[in-house]
Amino acid sequence: MPVIQIPWRQLSEEALHGLIEEFVTRDGTDYGREELNTATKSQRLRQQIEAETALIVFDEESESCQIVSRDEFEQQNPI
Repeated sequence: MPVIQIPWRQLSEEALHGLIEEFVTRDGTDYGREELNTATKSQRLRQQIEAETALIVFDEESESCQIVSRDEFEQQNPI
């Protein structure tokens, strides 16, 4: 899967916010046992992105952005 990591600091605040909001409101996104509102989900995901435990990637094949865990990215894209 050809993917490119997008450094979150290179995105505008509006683009980052929109990407996070779109991701947390996707159907089928599971956050575990506790029910969280969109604002809380967005805040937690942003913290993960800023800590770089979650990464923003662009999939060239589907021409779409995704947010994945660092572990998942490294497993699929070994150095």
